[in-house]
Amino acid sequence: MVVIVMGVSGTGKSTVGRMLADRLGWTFVDADDLHSVENRRKMAEGTPLTDVDRQPWLELLRARMEKALEQDEDLVLAFSGLKQFYRARLTVDPERERWVYLHAPASVIRERLQKRLGHFMPAALLDSQLETLEVPDDAFTVDVTPPPDEIAGRIVAGLGLGRR
Repeated sequence: MVVIVMGVSGTGKSTVGRMLADRLGWTFVDADDLHSVENRRKMAEGTPLTDVDRQPWLELLRARMEKALEQDEDLVLAFSGLKQFYRARLTVDPERERWVYLHAPASVIRERLQKRLGHFMPAALLDSQLETLEVPDDAFTVDVTPPPDEIAGRIVAGLGLGRR
């Protein structure tokens, strides 16, 4: 199974995704780690990525998901998934994939981004991400204002992952 933890930057995709994977004993992949050097540079400079910029990245992510599903590897993927097109591109086997949408008020996310150190994604791009976001209607939705451990627990319970 693959669980894709999605949302705008600052919602805790990486933190919650890692906790979820650790709790379940699954593999964790952070999609940010697969961005090209050029994409990271653009974002660090405050330039939003275009769909063209994202295309090779989406292909890498899809290939990683395909590999996991082919090898029966349980995987948690932290991925922004801002547009339905991106989510559709990563849908390999809907029966074995679960989407989790992390959300919070923009003020909460902005505060988190301003406190975050050492990340290439600046708080200045939050508005761009919020404008781009197409809220999924087919994902398990979780408010991320509680602590990350509680959020991971809600995901496990909400998706029934503890019973696998």
